[in-house]
Amino acid sequence: MTIKDTRDARVRRAAALLREQEFEPVRLRDVCEAIGVSERSLRDAFYRVCGMSPMRFERLQRLTDARRALQTAPPDRGAVTQVAIQFGFSELGRFAKSHKAAFGETPSPDAARPSHRHTG
Repeated sequence: MTIKDTRDARVRRAAALLREQEFEPVRLRDVCEAIGVSERSLRDAFYRVCGMSPMRFERLQRLTDARRALQTAPPDRGAVTQVAIQFGFSELGRFAKSHKAAFGETPSPDAARPSHRHTG
């Protein structure tokens, strides 16, 4: 097994654990203990494989999942709040800012819904 294979395997195992905990706060130390690596090793593996830290990866995954949920949410006022909380974002202002930074739009159900407009 090469170093790259080892890194990829660490990232896959850590990402799977992060996905299992998607609605609960995650501590990097707990993930590292679960897969038997140091925090430094895991951070290095994530930066080399994904170009970001494990926690940024986890946050981006939750944002992506929240965006998908918003695409199917009813277009009512409480949808964004419900989805944000469901995916572990308790600070709604920070959720909105992170969503806009990641996707270039606010996290409203209408903005996240795929467009079906036809141009003629």
